[in-house]
Amino acid sequence: MVSDHHADIQVQVEVAGLKGKNEAVEITTRIYAPDGKQVGETRAAVPPARNLAEIEVPLPQLRLAAPQLWSIDTPALYVAEVELAAGGKVIDRLTKRFGIRTIEFSKHFGLRLNGRKVFLQGVANHHDLGAVGAAAYRTSIARTMDRLKAFGFNHIRTSHNPYSESFLELADEKGILVVDELYDKWGSTRAWAGSAPWNDVWFSNLKEWIKRDRNHPSVIMWSFGNELQFQEERWGFPTGDWGKTTYRIMDVVAKRYDPTRKTTVAMYPARANGIIKANPDFNIKENIVPPELATITDVASFNYTWVDYPQYLKHAPDMIIYQSEAVTNELAGPYFGMDRDKMVGLAYWGAIEYWGESDGWPKKGWAYSFFNHALEPFPQAWLTKSIFKPEPLVHIGIVDNEGESKMWNDVMVGQKVVSSHWNRQQGKTYNLYTYTNAEEVELLVNGKSVGVQKNSMDVTQRNTIYWKDVPYSAGTITAVARTGGKIVAQHQLETTGAAVALVLEAENSAWKADGLDLQYVKVYAVDAKGRKVPTVGGELTFDVRGAASLIAVDNGNHWSDDLFAGNKKVLHNGFAMGILRAGRMPGVVKLRVSAPGLQGIEQTFNVR
Repeated sequence: MVSDHHADIQVQVEVAGLKGKNEAVEITTRIYAPDGKQVGETRAAVPPARNLAEIEVPLPQLRLAAPQLWSIDTPALYVAEVELAAGGKVIDRLTKRFGIRTIEFSKHFGLRLNGRKVFLQGVANHHDLGAVGAAAYRTSIARTMDRLKAFGFNHIRTSHNPYSESFLELADEKGILVVDELYDKWGSTRAWAGSAPWNDVWFSNLKEWIKRDRNHPSVIMWSFGNELQFQEERWGFPTGDWGKTTYRIMDVVAKRYDPTRKTTVAMYPARANGIIKANPDFNIKENIVPPELATITDVASFNYTWVDYPQYLKHAPDMIIYQSEAVTNELAGPYFGMDRDKMVGLAYWGAIEYWGESDGWPKKGWAYSFFNHALEPFPQAWLTKSIFKPEPLVHIGIVDNEGESKMWNDVMVGQKVVSSHWNRQQGKTYNLYTYTNAEEVELLVNGKSVGVQKNSMDVTQRNTIYWKDVPYSAGTITAVARTGGKIVAQHQLETTGAAVALVLEAENSAWKADGLDLQYVKVYAVDAKGRKVPTVGGELTFDVRGAASLIAVDNGNHWSDDLFAGNKKVLHNGFAMGILRAGRMPGVVKLRVSAPGLQGIEQTFNVR
């Protein structure tokens, strides 16, 4: 029982190494509140009959008064300190953080956290972290979560494997809701990359995964896999029922170790009976039927296909729907196209650029995203902010080119190349977007109105106002957003002068000398007035001396064929970045960044 008034805490401890031994062993668990004060204690003796390698010992229930509930906005964390004692001597000790919260799923309201409706506003990404690659640096994970939360995201789906323990610890700390995913495919000869056959390892994998992650309050649902059902060789067991038996077996095991959370499987964008988009009968009304597997999972997780959800519900009205992948090039459509009062939420696929799944060298990975791999936002990121956050917003994005559009895994993907600067070619006209959650936008060039446009209520165009053939004139372009006739937000771009110098922005104000903590140093070219110049190139040189080393240089260009190693990097859109790793000893770090023709910059850091 959990409420604002009290919470009942049930502690269960697994004890190993006592098989065949009969000495008296006692477990004591002390609970500490987020402020560090002890608020409870419970103890129990380990049963004397020890015929199992591991014994699960439930301790007497604790009731805490006025608990601090874990939530997105107030991620309060308690600590459980567990001691194992024999003969009056402590023989083992374990400390675990946990949160007190409730999660509920229903076809009537989707998801509730602590009794309050929450709609998942998320990303589904691979786990790499830009220029540091797959290494699970806490600093890199933390800055990713901070950037996502700043733009209104509250959720990450760990596609398609368990992420690091540090990832979940940070999600707990920052209030990120996690759909924890174990696999991509089950037993697939095409997609399985394990060191042993899937049928030989799935049980131990699933058990280890849930036992590792079940104490994290950020984890709200278990996902057993991705892109399941549409090909029989991906089902795990040849049961001839589209993977339903496989799921049911896994579900029993999952609930053996955690009966508190719902389970799911993400569906390939296919219909019942494995009908995929390449089938000419895909859109015949009689075939718009949900995949069989999705109709039996606790939560029905669909990759894309949001247009079909109302039709799916006619066939399976009890489904609780989560859009496990939404395509970025459909912009706000997947969000506004869902019944947000009754559905769980969505996760935009590849919202941050990641490595792999490139469609042609020198492009190194997925780049149809809201943020580049350096976490610099594309203008489209402000569209997500306009739909995810209630604060009034308007942002200008000028179309540089129409970009790419192609079919990928039976889904049309791609992205227009859009940028937010007003350093353009005199005499030309430009198409642009204003992303806004206001009722209307007026566009002005050098103070002269280009016109006023209303925010469309069409789900595929909402919050995205298109302006065609806007004439360029050096100076300013301004978007004025109004609701109810009142100005609620503005955004202005200004033509800059030539780049003359570099400026530096360091992110980590509490850099620690632990051998792993990173300092991200962003470098921009600026004009004589200090305005960032996004149209300048030129090679930078990073010189680092002292108690840290330079581990990578980056510029956010996914199409570049150069390496992240070394100390030189070409500016891309007026931007580059150095990533420094602290040593194990406190000290001073001196950084100098220089470029031909630009005034360089130096900065000294203290690593403590």
